[in-house]
Amino acid sequence: FRLVLQPLSMPLASFWTTTVSPPLLLLLLGRWAVGPVSFLLRRDPPLLASAIAAMAEQRYCVDYARLGTAGCKKCKEKIAKGLVRIGKIVANPFGDGGGEMKEWHHVRCIFERLERSRPSTRRIEDLSDLEGYERLLDPERELINGCIEDLIMKRGASPRKPAGQTKPALASPFRMEVSSGPSMTGPRKFSGFSATPTTTITAAAAAVPSRPSGTAAYDPSHKDCLFREFRKLCAMIAEQPSYNSKTQIVHDFLRKGTSGDGFRGDVYLTVKLLLPGVVKSVYNIKDKQIVKLFSSVFNCSLDDMVRDLEKGDVSETIRVFFEASSNFTPTAKSTLTMQEVEGFLGRLALLTKEEEQQGELQDIARRCTSNDLKCIIRLIKHDLKMNAGAKHILDGLDPNAYDAFKASRNLEDVVDRVLQNWQDGSRKALSVTASLMTPVQPMLAEACKSVAYAMKKCPNGMYAEIKYDGERVQVHKNGDSFQYFSRSLKPVLPHKVAHFRDYIPKAFPGGTSMILDAEVLLIDTSTSKPLPFGTLGVHKKAAFQDANVCLFVFDCIYFNGESLMDRSIKDRRKFLHDNMVEIPNHILFSEMKHVTRASDLAEMISRVIKEGLEGLVLKDVLGIYEPGKRHWLKVKKDYLNQGAMADTADLAVLGAYYGHGSNGGIMSIFLMGCYDENSGRWCTVTKCSSGYDDATLNRLQKELEMVKISKSASKIPDWLKINKTYFPDFVIRDPK
Repeated sequence: FRLVLQPLSMPLASFWTTTVSPPLLLLLLGRWAVGPVSFLLRRDPPLLASAIAAMAEQRYCVDYARLGTAGCKKCKEKIAKGLVRIGKIVANPFGDGGGEMKEWHHVRCIFERLERSRPSTRRIEDLSDLEGYERLLDPERELINGCIEDLIMKRGASPRKPAGQTKPALASPFRMEVSSGPSMTGPRKFSGFSATPTTTITAAAAAVPSRPSGTAAYDPSHKDCLFREFRKLCAMIAEQPSYNSKTQIVHDFLRKGTSGDGFRGDVYLTVKLLLPGVVKSVYNIKDKQIVKLFSSVFNCSLDDMVRDLEKGDVSETIRVFFEASSNFTPTAKSTLTMQEVEGFLGRLALLTKEEEQQGELQDIARRCTSNDLKCIIRLIKHDLKMNAGAKHILDGLDPNAYDAFKASRNLEDVVDRVLQNWQDGSRKALSVTASLMTPVQPMLAEACKSVAYAMKKCPNGMYAEIKYDGERVQVHKNGDSFQYFSRSLKPVLPHKVAHFRDYIPKAFPGGTSMILDAEVLLIDTSTSKPLPFGTLGVHKKAAFQDANVCLFVFDCIYFNGESLMDRSIKDRRKFLHDNMVEIPNHILFSEMKHVTRASDLAEMISRVIKEGLEGLVLKDVLGIYEPGKRHWLKVKKDYLNQGAMADTADLAVLGAYYGHGSNGGIMSIFLMGCYDENSGRWCTVTKCSSGYDDATLNRLQKELEMVKISKSASKIPDWLKINKTYFPDFVIRDPK
């Protein structure tokens, strides 16, 4: 049986030899239960207006899966390397900061979600609604355009839910029965994070030191500090599908508390725990390690737990076996506090040996109900399964908190400033300023398909800047200290940027502290022309003897203690020219031209295409620097001619994997590859997990002749060349 995949995002040989990182956390199969708690959402016109405006900024992006480790948020399957995927942009965790990240979906999966979304949800109505769509080749464009057309037709024809119709009430978690043993074939138990009601707090809990909350009403022994109340908050957020509802729940909890007369807990700790991927600790523990450690704690079968893990959620596996354990039983009442959980997570982050990790996990488990432990596992995995990012949570704290956070990346500082406003009774907006040595969310650009559109968007005139095919880098300098951050806010590899510390002080002789927005790429010193993207790699870089890594500076947003983000690009560019001296082949200005006429812009676009450059970035001369906003324009030849036809690759099915969610227990992910004549073996290329309907999937179960090997290395056939990361659950019979 053969499937045709097109296109591949890199040569086949690169796929054969690429090693991917270990698989990410298998995503949630179940859902959270809210429990018998109801909230009456207060209609607050200013807040609703702010929320609606924020929702209008919901963004989506598209690209090809790079490693094959990201999972689809809907079907929970891994998105195979090289496959097109669509992301919903919500947050991007980094160290002590945060920012935006992408919730990836298969193309079919995200449109199935949008098909059932509320009318107020922003949908994908055109290919240009997807950031990065310009990189797509024709087959993927056609696929997505087809899904868009289907979505429009289905949404137009779908009957509306009758007014007043509501979901069936969930069973009360207070009457939960514990089974005598986990069922491996029966339905899953989706109990969420609810727990037996109690307001008891142990003396040990009250003694745990806490960071001051900043509110005079803070009481460490109050119900608002209980971990059980945090779980209920998470459950309520997860149950709500809309941005408005999620944000309102956070707002009400942080202002009114559990009793409705004011919040008495630690605001910063609550927000921090709601965003485990923002203030992110590394726990040095993977899914299978968690299962292994708890199999010893619960004195149960490791094989049984591993099989249950295949269903998709390590936290649910731990909960099920915790409830079934006869030797290590859950506590009847939840008495943990958020401070105690925070202390546990801090200790766990310092441990690297399995026996020490097991001891710490066992100690906290003694204090846990099954749902307490489930929530703690999710905190360890940096995913509370709430479908809520930093914007949902921080907008519930303060309407300006998310914007302030995007600029400063300092969650504690943002929360402290909000609390100060609460104490002062002030309604002043939080200032949006950069923090030195902490990455700032970069300003971005939307696709521009025509000269006319550019002239319309930039009525004051524009700067047309050459877009080099390099890597964007944000340079922070504070005295003799330097930090370099990528577009995704991660540290840049030292071999690409370390040498700039010798040249930046010479280029900015009067600069003691600064934040620069720039592009780094390799240039040929003999011709002064940039070399292709990807040549910055340590091995590829060595192949170019007459080349230097050069920094092309195009913006400055902070200089000598002063933020420049509120100044226009015209003023910022003049500031750069007044304070920067070019260092040939090392530190240069990016090429930029002031354009006021359409004919001049068209001429510049023609020149860029002729010279084989990546494109142009267009900036309104009066535009300020807005972190995370897509208010610049970018022009590439792909936007103007719709790209070129892609090559295709004929691949054979070599193996398969169990699916998750609705596809659990059947083959739904297929390992694809082709024959290598040089080695005489079949080589893996990618995984295929989308592009077929349920009927096709059912037919494949019968037509494909597979042998079950359960990812066992000893059962991998000699004819198959495969990295152990890709070991499948099934392989085909010998092709010979």
